[in-house]
Amino acid sequence: MSKIERQRTHFNSIAQRYEAGRQDANHRRIKSLIWRSAGRYLTPLAGKRLKMLEPMCGYAEGIEIAEQYFGLDCDYHGFDYSDVIVNEISQRLPNDRVWQADVTTYRPEPDAYDLVMLIGGLHHVPDSAAQVVRNLTAGLKAGGFFINFEPTSGNPIFRFIRKVIYRRNEIFDDQTERAFSVDELKGFFSAAGLEEIKLFFPGLSSYILYYNPYAFPFLNHGGNGWVDFFFSIDKFIMNSWIGQIFSFATVSIWRKHG
Repeated sequence: MSKIERQRTHFNSIAQRYEAGRQDANHRRIKSLIWRSAGRYLTPLAGKRLKMLEPMCGYAEGIEIAEQYFGLDCDYHGFDYSDVIVNEISQRLPNDRVWQADVTTYRPEPDAYDLVMLIGGLHHVPDSAAQVVRNLTAGLKAGGFFINFEPTSGNPIFRFIRKVIYRRNEIFDDQTERAFSVDELKGFFSAAGLEEIKLFFPGLSSYILYYNPYAFPFLNHGGNGWVDFFFSIDKFIMNSWIGQIFSFATVSIWRKHG
């Protein structure tokens, strides 16, 4: 079985648990805090109808982020390799365009999209990540934005901890998944010719406790007030080199030269 087929089979097996976790109140709160922090960098996209592509779309959280947290008006298109997810999303979003495709081979129509948003996808296809970014960048219009949220490892200890988690937690597949260093991640986008707009590092205490309740339910205690409290502490370092070292995830915003 190829790695991409192994990923499809694995994700199909955990899809319902994944979706249930994404509906958790604390997860939704930390997600809103993270993405509202990113919205200030997307003002060039405001006030226009945007054609948006979400590769590896999962349950299409990208459209919620773009519309609710960024305040953008989007004509949404998304694809995923999981047939289970695509079947479910096609029923929930009948007026939108969602289809099944393999991100490692998919090539969008050139210069077709104003916005590409890829959330937690590249670490599922680490051997093809650079090519995936190049292919997707070709689908962006000049001046278009590419937004990425990805697990990263800022130091060797955290890299080791993540490897142990991937081996022992059934939500993950250590045979196919691998997080990147921040420099490695940046290299994918720079090599594709994109301009860096902003990087920040929200994978700190609030992320560890509340972002992945389907994987770590024992950490998910307290209500939204606790989420806000930990996030308020994280904000002091999430835009700094200290945050990069201690963060388990990176948000990066890129723009195609135009």
